[in-house]
Amino acid sequence: MFTDPTKLLFRMPAKTEVVITGIGVVSPIGIGREAFAESLRLGRSGVGPLQRYDPSGLPVRFAAEVTGFDPRQYVRPRKSLKVMSHDIQLGFAAASLAYEDADIEGGSLDPERLGVVFGSDMLYCDVPEIATVYRSCIVDGAFQYDRWGPTAMNDLNPLWMLKYLPNMSACHIGIAYDARGPNNSITHADISSTEAISEAAGVIERGLADVMFTGGTGTWVSPTKLSFHSDAIMSHREDDPQGASRPFDADRDGMVNGEGAAALMLESRHHAESRGAKILARISGYALGFEARGKGGPWKGTAVRSTIQRALGAAGISSDDVGHVNANGLSTRSDDAVEAQAIRDMLGRTPVTALKSYFGNTGAGSGAMELLGSVLAFEHGEVPATLNYETPDDDCPINVIHGAALPVEKQTALVLSQAMMGQAAAIVLHGPAAM
Repeated sequence: MFTDPTKLLFRMPAKTEVVITGIGVVSPIGIGREAFAESLRLGRSGVGPLQRYDPSGLPVRFAAEVTGFDPRQYVRPRKSLKVMSHDIQLGFAAASLAYEDADIEGGSLDPERLGVVFGSDMLYCDVPEIATVYRSCIVDGAFQYDRWGPTAMNDLNPLWMLKYLPNMSACHIGIAYDARGPNNSITHADISSTEAISEAAGVIERGLADVMFTGGTGTWVSPTKLSFHSDAIMSHREDDPQGASRPFDADRDGMVNGEGAAALMLESRHHAESRGAKILARISGYALGFEARGKGGPWKGTAVRSTIQRALGAAGISSDDVGHVNANGLSTRSDDAVEAQAIRDMLGRTPVTALKSYFGNTGAGSGAMELLGSVLAFEHGEVPATLNYETPDDDCPINVIHGAALPVEKQTALVLSQAMMGQAAAIVLHGPAAM
């Protein structure tokens, strides 16, 4: 029997299916999957007046903070806390919770086939750690740059830099869980964790690992970060902090700062089934894109449209197959309008939820936290409503889920993320009933 060799040459192997078997979250609306899910179900916001420090000198004095978090409950060995910033502690705790949720027996994984891809923001030093150092460079009320080297550096902990390197979340997770496979960090602002999840799925699809830790961690609550960034795109609704984040609503006036981390355990479907794991969802497609824009500058949404189109193509589905969109929903005038119009053009009247209305913009943690919302929607049978959506905006012509949760009819979701400099990402997710 003759076989045409050209057909063999171009025959692609079957695509490895990537599934989610564990999730973990440390957020302003709860620590752990159950607390997080309950807040989404009850429509409970995590936004309120800043409590961690005195915000009286700031132009905006509210945010979505993580409360009740004790890193000593999660970080092993405890001595690692000395070289972990708050962001890294949040990320490590979320990864620990995801590993536990995946019900992986200790020592059962091949360390060479276990890896990490984690998203992180640029990490800003805590004020108490830098205040004395900064003061040592002030002479007659003015900062003297030439004193930094000979004076200030003497007051810094020699291991100071290890606390604030963006790659250290992935490193600490890899060390603690003996993950010797691919280890990478993504620092692309608000799409960091969405991109990290996409890359971790790609690592498994390429056959380089069987199991991957992934997700992201970030905070917009740090006073040093707040002093570095302008408040121009932030909500100033001081009289109603919980009503401040209102994605796609006509009365939105800016984003709300938040913080948090979310993590997932990804596995090849074959590996998950071979160990009898419970499969929570499947990632079938993803796409990344870019549209040049200055910070806060005009943009058209071409990257959002292209990532939606390419993610659906990679998943082999059409817009009619999508049950809900989990939108970026930053709650700014321009970002929401551009994203909404892209969703309308590509997906028509597909229902849309925007979970930043619960926990604000957590930077590099946002995409993963929002994706967890869709995983839990499949599990509990309802897509959370967008909080504070009261007045439709003609510039945002989409079907926003509001008032009450939406029963899940199609177990397929499209998760979207965008960054202020033009990066965009999309992930197609399927619940167990769609697999």
